Amino acid sequence: MTVHFIGAGPGAADLITVRGRDLIAASPVCLYAGSLVPAELLAHCPPGARLVDTARMTLDAIIAELCAADAAGHDVARLHSGDPSLYSALAEQTRRLDVAGVPYDVTPGVPAFAAAAASLRRELTVPGVTQSVVLTRTSVVSSPMPPGEDLATLGASRATLVLHLAVHRVEELVDELLPGYGPDCPAAVVAWASRDDEVIVRGTLADIAGRSRAAGLTRTAVIIVGRALAADGFEDSYLYSKSRFAPADGRDAPASGWSSVPPPATDR
Repeated sequence: MTVHFIGAGPGAADLITVRGRDLIAASPVCLYAGSLVPAELLAHCPPGARLVDTARMTLDAIIAELCAADAAGHDVARLHSGDPSLYSALAEQTRRLDVAGVPYDVTPGVPAFAAAAASLRRELTVPGVTQSVVLTRTSVVSSPMPPGEDLATLGASRATLVLHLAVHRVEELVDELLPGYGPDCPAAVVAWASRDDEVIVRGTLADIAGRSRAAGLTRTAVIIVGRALAADGFEDSYLYSKSRFAPADGRDAPASGWSSVPPPATDR
Protein backbone atom coordinates (compact mmCIF):
# COMPACT_ATOMS: atom_id res chain seq x y z
CA MET A 1 0.00 0.00 0.00
CA THR A 2 0.99 3.66 -0.22
CA VAL A 3 0.15 6.76 1.78
CA HIS A 4 -0.59 9.49 -0.75
CA PHE A 5 0.04 12.95 0.70
CA ILE A 6 -2.17 15.14 -1.47
CA GLY A 7 -2.36 18.92 -1.69
CA ALA A 8 -6.09 19.61 -1.49
CA GLY A 9 -5.75 23.22 -2.60
CA PRO A 10 -6.64 26.52 -0.94
CA GLY A 11 -10.37 26.04 -0.48
CA ALA A 12 -12.30 25.70 -3.74
CA ALA A 13 -13.03 22.01 -4.25
CA ASP A 14 -12.17 22.14 -7.96
CA LEU A 15 -8.68 23.54 -7.32
CA ILE A 16 -7.14 20.10 -7.00
CA THR A 17 -4.95 18.30 -9.52
CA VAL A 18 -6.37 15.52 -11.66
CA ARG A 19 -3.78 13.21 -10.09
CA GLY A 20 -4.91 14.15 -6.60
CA ARG A 21 -8.57 13.59 -7.43
CA ASP A 22 -7.81 10.18 -8.97
CA LEU A 23 -5.76 9.10 -5.96
CA ILE A 24 -8.63 10.01 -3.65
CA ALA A 25 -10.99 7.94 -5.79
CA ALA A 26 -8.64 4.94 -5.62
CA SER A 27 -7.93 5.00 -1.87
CA PRO A 28 -10.19 3.06 0.54
CA VAL A 29 -8.92 5.20 3.46
CA CYS A 30 -8.92 9.01 3.58
CA LEU A 31 -7.45 11.19 6.32
CA TYR A 32 -8.27 14.90 6.09
CA ALA A 33 -8.28 18.06 8.20
CA GLY A 34 -11.99 18.78 8.44
CA SER A 35 -11.49 22.41 9.39
CA LEU A 36 -9.49 23.20 6.24
CA VAL A 37 -10.14 20.64 3.50
CA PRO A 38 -13.38 21.22 1.53
CA ALA A 39 -15.95 18.53 2.31
CA GLU A 40 -16.84 18.32 -1.39
CA LEU A 41 -13.54 16.54 -2.04
CA LEU A 42 -14.72 13.59 0.04
CA ALA A 43 -17.34 12.90 -2.62
CA HIS A 44 -14.48 11.49 -4.72
CA CYS A 45 -13.78 8.78 -2.14
CA PRO A 46 -14.88 5.27 -3.15
CA PRO A 47 -18.08 3.85 -1.60
CA GLY A 48 -17.50 2.53 1.89
CA ALA A 49 -14.18 4.35 2.33
CA ARG A 50 -12.95 4.94 5.86
CA LEU A 51 -13.03 8.72 6.43
CA VAL A 52 -10.96 10.10 9.31
CA ASP A 53 -11.08 13.78 10.30
CA THR A 54 -7.66 14.61 11.75
CA ALA A 55 -8.51 18.15 12.89
CA ARG A 56 -8.38 17.17 16.58
CA MET A 57 -6.04 14.19 16.40
CA THR A 58 -2.50 14.03 17.73
CA LEU A 59 0.42 13.12 15.49
CA ASP A 60 0.69 9.75 17.22
CA ALA A 61 -2.97 8.98 16.50
CA ILE A 62 -2.60 9.99 12.85
CA ILE A 63 0.47 7.78 12.37
CA ALA A 64 -1.37 4.91 14.04
CA GLU A 65 -4.15 5.24 11.45
CA LEU A 66 -1.64 5.24 8.60
CA CYS A 67 0.18 2.20 9.96
CA ALA A 68 -3.11 0.34 10.50
CA ALA A 69 -4.06 0.97 6.88
CA ASP A 70 -0.63 -0.30 5.80
CA ALA A 71 -1.09 -3.47 7.82
CA ALA A 72 -4.48 -4.00 6.15
CA GLY A 73 -3.03 -3.40 2.69
CA HIS A 74 -5.05 -0.25 2.01
CA ASP A 75 -3.89 2.83 0.12
CA VAL A 76 -4.47 6.08 2.01
CA ALA A 77 -5.34 9.54 0.68
CA ARG A 78 -3.84 11.93 3.24
CA LEU A 79 -5.30 15.34 2.36
CA HIS A 80 -3.56 18.56 3.35
CA SER A 81 -4.86 22.04 2.62
CA GLY A 82 -2.92 24.05 0.07
CA ASP A 83 0.36 22.39 -0.92
CA PRO A 84 2.16 19.83 1.26
CA SER A 85 5.47 21.66 0.89
CA LEU A 86 4.28 24.56 3.09
CA TYR A 87 3.21 24.38 6.76
CA SER A 88 1.65 20.95 6.39
CA ALA A 89 3.52 18.89 9.02
CA LEU A 90 4.59 16.63 6.15
CA ALA A 91 8.16 16.29 7.42
CA GLU A 92 7.21 14.98 10.86
CA GLN A 93 4.77 12.46 9.39
CA THR A 94 7.12 11.11 6.73
CA ARG A 95 9.93 10.85 9.28
CA ARG A 96 7.82 8.46 11.31
CA LEU A 97 6.63 6.55 8.26
CA ASP A 98 10.26 6.03 7.25
CA VAL A 99 10.94 4.46 10.64
CA ALA A 100 7.83 2.29 10.37
CA GLY A 101 8.72 1.20 6.83
CA VAL A 102 5.46 2.55 5.38
CA PRO A 103 5.76 3.76 1.74
CA TYR A 104 4.40 7.13 0.68
CA ASP A 105 4.42 9.68 -2.14
CA VAL A 106 3.51 13.35 -2.45
CA THR A 107 1.16 15.08 -4.90
CA PRO A 108 1.43 18.89 -5.00
CA GLY A 109 -1.51 21.25 -4.70
CA VAL A 110 -2.39 24.90 -5.24
CA PRO A 111 -0.95 26.87 -2.28
CA ALA A 112 -2.96 29.59 -0.54
CA PHE A 113 -0.56 32.36 -1.59
CA ALA A 114 -1.02 31.45 -5.27
CA ALA A 115 -4.79 31.48 -4.90
CA ALA A 116 -4.58 34.85 -3.13
CA ALA A 117 -2.44 36.31 -5.93
CA ALA A 118 -4.96 35.04 -8.46
CA SER A 119 -7.81 36.67 -6.57
CA LEU A 120 -5.86 39.94 -6.50
CA ARG A 121 -5.14 39.46 -10.22
CA ARG A 122 -1.52 40.29 -9.61
CA GLU A 123 1.84 38.76 -10.45
CA LEU A 124 4.10 38.68 -7.41
CA THR A 125 7.28 39.02 -9.48
CA VAL A 126 7.29 42.07 -11.79
CA PRO A 127 10.23 43.03 -14.05
CA GLY A 128 12.28 45.85 -12.58
CA VAL A 129 10.19 45.85 -9.37
CA THR A 130 10.90 42.55 -7.65
CA GLN A 131 11.92 39.07 -8.73
CA SER A 132 11.74 37.38 -5.36
CA VAL A 133 8.96 36.17 -3.07
CA VAL A 134 9.48 35.45 0.64
CA LEU A 135 7.02 32.96 2.15
CA THR A 136 6.96 33.05 5.92
CA ARG A 137 4.81 33.14 9.04
CA THR A 138 5.00 34.41 12.60
CA SER A 139 5.13 32.58 15.90
CA VAL A 140 2.72 32.97 18.81
CA VAL A 141 1.21 29.60 19.74
CA SER A 142 3.08 27.69 17.00
CA SER A 143 6.67 26.48 16.67
CA PRO A 144 9.19 29.31 17.23
CA MET A 145 10.84 30.96 14.24
CA PRO A 146 14.51 30.06 13.73
CA PRO A 147 17.17 32.74 14.32
CA GLY A 148 17.53 35.14 11.41
CA GLU A 149 13.97 34.66 10.17
CA ASP A 150 12.47 37.68 11.91
CA LEU A 151 10.45 40.05 9.73
CA ALA A 152 12.97 42.87 9.93
CA THR A 153 15.63 40.59 8.44
CA LEU A 154 13.38 38.98 5.84
CA GLY A 155 11.91 42.32 4.80
CA ALA A 156 15.27 44.00 4.29
CA SER A 157 15.35 42.81 0.66
CA ARG A 158 11.98 44.48 -0.03
CA ALA A 159 10.95 41.39 -1.95
CA THR A 160 7.26 40.53 -2.13
CA LEU A 161 6.48 39.18 1.33
CA VAL A 162 3.73 36.64 1.99
CA LEU A 163 2.73 36.01 5.59
CA HIS A 164 0.76 32.92 6.54
CA LEU A 165 -1.04 32.29 9.83
CA ALA A 166 -0.45 35.87 10.93
CA VAL A 167 -3.51 38.07 10.41
CA HIS A 168 -4.48 37.86 14.09
CA ARG A 169 -1.48 40.07 14.95
CA VAL A 170 -1.48 42.31 11.92
CA GLU A 171 -0.70 45.48 13.90
CA GLU A 172 2.56 44.06 15.25
CA LEU A 173 3.57 42.84 11.81
CA VAL A 174 3.03 46.26 10.28
CA ASP A 175 5.28 47.83 12.92
CA GLU A 176 8.05 45.37 12.07
CA LEU A 177 7.72 45.89 8.30
CA LEU A 178 7.37 49.68 8.16
CA PRO A 179 11.13 50.44 8.42
CA GLY A 180 11.94 48.29 5.40
CA TYR A 181 8.96 48.88 3.13
CA GLY A 182 7.62 52.30 4.14
CA PRO A 183 4.03 53.31 4.99
CA ASP A 184 3.01 53.75 1.34
CA CYS A 185 3.94 50.19 0.36
CA PRO A 186 0.94 48.30 -1.06
CA ALA A 187 -0.47 45.52 1.09
CA ALA A 188 -3.40 43.14 0.89
CA VAL A 189 -5.10 40.53 3.04
CA VAL A 190 -6.95 37.67 1.38
CA ALA A 191 -9.06 35.44 3.61
CA TRP A 192 -10.52 32.10 2.52
CA ALA A 193 -8.91 32.49 -0.91
CA SER A 194 -10.83 30.85 -3.76
CA ARG A 195 -13.87 30.03 -1.61
CA ASP A 196 -17.35 31.47 -2.05
CA ASP A 197 -16.91 33.47 1.16
CA GLU A 198 -13.53 34.91 0.13
CA VAL A 199 -12.72 38.36 1.52
CA ILE A 200 -10.14 40.72 -0.01
CA VAL A 201 -8.82 43.80 1.76
CA ARG A 202 -6.46 46.15 -0.08
CA GLY A 203 -4.48 49.07 1.29
CA THR A 204 -0.98 50.11 2.28
CA LEU A 205 1.11 49.37 5.33
CA ALA A 206 -0.24 52.60 6.78
CA ASP A 207 -3.84 51.41 6.86
CA ILE A 208 -3.99 47.66 6.18
CA ALA A 209 -4.23 46.76 9.88
CA GLY A 210 -7.26 48.96 10.42
CA ARG A 211 -8.91 47.79 7.22
CA SER A 212 -8.29 44.17 8.15
CA ARG A 213 -9.77 44.62 11.61
CA ALA A 214 -12.77 46.45 10.19
CA ALA A 215 -13.42 43.46 7.92
CA GLY A 216 -13.27 41.14 10.95
CA LEU A 217 -10.38 39.04 9.64
CA THR A 218 -8.75 36.96 12.37
CA ARG A 219 -7.80 33.64 10.72
CA THR A 220 -7.48 31.63 7.49
CA ALA A 221 -5.88 34.52 5.63
CA VAL A 222 -2.61 35.46 3.97
CA ILE A 223 -1.03 38.90 4.07
CA ILE A 224 0.89 40.07 1.01
CA VAL A 225 3.20 43.11 1.12
CA GLY A 226 5.22 44.55 -1.73
CA ARG A 227 5.45 47.01 -4.60
CA ALA A 228 4.44 44.32 -7.10
CA LEU A 229 0.84 44.63 -5.87
CA ALA A 230 0.48 48.06 -7.47
CA ALA A 231 3.27 48.01 -10.04
CA ASP A 232 2.70 50.16 -13.12
CA GLY A 233 4.92 51.72 -15.77
CA PHE A 234 7.46 48.90 -15.53
CA GLU A 235 9.38 47.61 -18.55
CA ASP A 236 8.19 44.47 -20.32
CA SER A 237 10.16 41.33 -19.57
CA TYR A 238 12.87 40.11 -21.93
CA LEU A 239 11.04 36.78 -22.35
CA TYR A 240 8.64 38.11 -25.01
CA SER A 241 10.56 41.18 -26.16
CA LYS A 242 11.27 41.92 -29.81
CA SER A 243 14.99 42.10 -29.10
CA ARG A 244 15.03 38.47 -28.04
CA PHE A 245 13.54 37.33 -31.34
CA ALA A 246 15.39 39.79 -33.59
CA PRO A 247 17.37 38.10 -36.41
CA ALA A 248 21.15 38.20 -36.14
CA ASP A 249 21.42 40.55 -39.15
CA GLY A 250 19.56 43.29 -37.28
CA ARG A 251 16.42 43.29 -39.41
CA ASP A 252 13.01 43.57 -37.76
CA ALA A 253 11.68 40.34 -36.37
CA PRO A 254 8.82 38.75 -38.33
CA ALA A 255 5.30 39.65 -37.21
CA SER A 256 4.70 36.14 -35.94
CA GLY A 257 7.49 36.54 -33.41
CA TRP A 258 9.41 33.58 -34.81
CA SER A 259 13.07 33.93 -35.64
CA SER A 260 15.75 31.82 -37.22
CA VAL A 261 17.91 32.53 -34.19
CA PRO A 262 17.95 29.47 -31.90
CA PRO A 263 16.30 30.15 -28.52
CA PRO A 264 18.46 30.16 -25.41
CA ALA A 265 18.75 27.00 -23.37
CA THR A 266 16.17 28.30 -20.90
CA ASP A 267 13.27 30.71 -21.18
CA ARG A 268 14.29 32.57 -18.06
